[in-house]
Amino acid sequence: MLKKIGVGLLVIIIFVVMLWFTSNNPGSVEVDLAFRTITSTIPIAFLFLFVMGWAFGLLCASVFILRLLNERRQLRRTLRHTESEVSSLRNLPLVDAD
Repeated sequence: MLKKIGVGLLVIIIFVVMLWFTSNNPGSVEVDLAFRTITSTIPIAFLFLFVMGWAFGLLCASVFILRLLNERRQLRRTLRHTESEVSSLRNLPLVDAD
């Protein structure tokens, strides 16, 4: 419940800051992409850059998560193998050293 309130409050704060930023920056900016020059308003350019940064962060996080999932799969396979080995060793008869 508290987490939902916090997320809602954060979304409202971000929205208010976005509106404030948009109203204070009505100008335009030229973005040179080396193959094309795009003219856009400052808030749209920031929004585009924000979305591109979010997508890049999501891609990086996905790579990290895939590595963790692969490591987890390998560890589970090793654990199953080790458990079967321990189980087979427990079933061996005891041999006296005498």
